[in-house]
Amino acid sequence: MTATGKIAVSLPVKQIDAARQAVREGRAASVSSYVSEALARRQQDDALADLVAGWMVEDGVPSDDDYVWADAVLGQATAARPRRRREQT
Repeated sequence: MTATGKIAVSLPVKQIDAARQAVREGRAASVSSYVSEALARRQQDDALADLVAGWMVEDGVPSDDDYVWADAVLGQATAARPRRRREQT
């Protein structure tokens, strides 16, 4: 079993209501588990963002051609992408 601790946090009422609704609907075992799952997802998102940032430092910002290639490999239609700032030389 994973060790747990107890803390008090202040949340917007809408977030509290959403957590309680998830419990009522059976989508979460408890408000604590709902919040814990949300925090775990945030940790995963942060870890992925750190990984991608490291790649960008190492290899640079992907070019437009890189995005076209990735879209083709993934079977995605090439979408308009926001313009990226070009590195100054």
